[in-house]
Amino acid sequence: MDAQRFLAEFGHIANAPGGVQRLREMILSLAVSGDLLVNDTPQDARPLLESIGEKKRSHKDQKRVVQPQEPLRRGDIRAPAHWAPCRLGDLVLTITGGGTPSKSSSAYWGGEIPWASVKDIKDYKYITSTEDRITEDGLKNSSSNLIPPGRVIVCTRMGLGKLVINQVAIAINQDLKALELPSEVNVDYFYILYRTRNIKGKGTTVSGIKQDQLLALPVALPPIDEQIRIVAKVDELMVLCDKLEAQQQDHRKLQNALRQSTLQVVASATSPRELQTAWARLAENFGQLFHAPEDVVELRGLILDLAVSGNLLSPSMKTESSGAALLDEIAKARLEWSKSCDGQEQKEALSMIRKLRTQKITVPKTVLPDHWVWATLLQIAQVIVDCDHKTPRYAETGVHLIRTTDIRNGQMLLGKTRKVSEESFMQRSRRLSPVPGDILFTREAPMGEAAVVPENERVCLGQRLMLIRLFNEYFNNQFLLYVIQSPGFQRRMQVAAVGLTVKHINVSSVEELVIPVPPKAEQDHIVLMVDSLFKLCNEVEAQLNRKVTISTNLAKFATATVTGITVEQEEDEPMNAPQTKLIAPLRLGQTPDTKAQAPLASILAHHDGEMNAKDLWQRFGGEIDAFYAQLKLEVSKGWIREPAVAEMRVVEAD
Repeated sequence: MDAQRFLAEFGHIANAPGGVQRLREMILSLAVSGDLLVNDTPQDARPLLESIGEKKRSHKDQKRVVQPQEPLRRGDIRAPAHWAPCRLGDLVLTITGGGTPSKSSSAYWGGEIPWASVKDIKDYKYITSTEDRITEDGLKNSSSNLIPPGRVIVCTRMGLGKLVINQVAIAINQDLKALELPSEVNVDYFYILYRTRNIKGKGTTVSGIKQDQLLALPVALPPIDEQIRIVAKVDELMVLCDKLEAQQQDHRKLQNALRQSTLQVVASATSPRELQTAWARLAENFGQLFHAPEDVVELRGLILDLAVSGNLLSPSMKTESSGAALLDEIAKARLEWSKSCDGQEQKEALSMIRKLRTQKITVPKTVLPDHWVWATLLQIAQVIVDCDHKTPRYAETGVHLIRTTDIRNGQMLLGKTRKVSEESFMQRSRRLSPVPGDILFTREAPMGEAAVVPENERVCLGQRLMLIRLFNEYFNNQFLLYVIQSPGFQRRMQVAAVGLTVKHINVSSVEELVIPVPPKAEQDHIVLMVDSLFKLCNEVEAQLNRKVTISTNLAKFATATVTGITVEQEEDEPMNAPQTKLIAPLRLGQTPDTKAQAPLASILAHHDGEMNAKDLWQRFGGEIDAFYAQLKLEVSKGWIREPAVAEMRVVEAD
């Protein structure tokens, strides 16, 4: 390693996104390639391999001894000439697997023996305890093994690349392997070495690596005293990385606090002069306040709160009309509509009118212009309709079924929607079918997302969604969408939400949510202003994204320059992860405590204790990986019964 080159590239690496982690990886890479230390009196490490081979031949447990591996040529791995090229299995005396006692026998569980699985292999170097424990009978009546202290425990299925050193005797399951090392291999050096191996698994559901593939990984062994010195140097440099990371985190916290306080000053301005002064200060310090793309989210929120409270309107944009007059016009239009329509539409209209007579308004503290008023969603709507709660019948083609996961950040994502047949669509549309211009609002998982139905699209209302239809001549649907997206509205909605594990909002509570109501002409002005400001936000976000990409790529190639490891160029477009399909019914187990974080069990409890896994996933509303992790947790706690068949199949692309 060239020290001058390292110093020249250090800043590029350390200051890039994830730079400190990249530094840690680089340190490990340099350590196992012999570039971290200067060795003036090198010793030949090949006799160590001969000594390890002799110990294997005389080992008392020949069944578990790792057999000699295929020889590795020196040119196949980067290392000093005095190091010994070999394979991982050449450094390991024995390898021991594990197993799982029967879950149906209570006599096997809850004992004194720690029993490790992948969930116990976390980001710690040593392991001293496990979530589960088994009995002596559980150990004897399973393929698990008791592993003596000081072994290296590695994952071979899920969590590939993870490892720990056990400081107490533990049993392990079938997804783990315990490696016994000889005295010729320093256990701390092996820990470093293993973390630098590129361990790739195979599998359609869960990635894993075969034992012979693991043991065949190429490595190089330094002399024992050099191993010890490498470990000491790595520890020293990791402490420096920790300090650097802490400094960066402190700097980021300070920057976030400064940005939030500056935005708060703008938001709390009580006069046009104060707002102008605060906005000018924000503009002057923009470069110091906004460093990452995610920072722009707060700026958009500020723009929305200012816009929907009337603080972005200039005096020339204000009209002589009022919000109260607009509400009167909407009420008259609703009454006329109720008289002219028939069937289900008339029922919906009359139901709304009855609700409005008894509805009470809680006025927020936010100050509005004098001619604006507060009103409930029910007051400004032509009609508000809840979804059909029956599970739909899906079809290959047909009408878009909009689920809560299909609405994000004010957009309706129609690219991956499920479809319902025309027949099913007609059955689900006995109330009102969404039409272009309607707003769909999510009540749960996630709560408070909204989007306008696009022109020339036919959509069907999915579960946990509500339809809000406006009189478009009196109310701008994009203005309402901006109100719903504003932080102020989202805070009011959170107050109205219910639920301990899965937060949701009831239909009546949605109808009672209050919004600011300006005259229609001012709504139109505000929408144009927000559109323009959001366009600028998008440009800033794009610039910051480009900055992050350039910084990240520069750090990658700087790392490659220092370490000599080739960096593969990534594609501009990210690879699409394969779609997954969950199979097997899920049933409620033991009822969790009210304080327990068991959202899936709570959903099952509201659906007769059993659901198809796909439907449960959709109701959960999260990403597939998050759902799978939560499912494993709740199954392990007994809140959900372990299914007879539980798998995740990859759906091949067409």
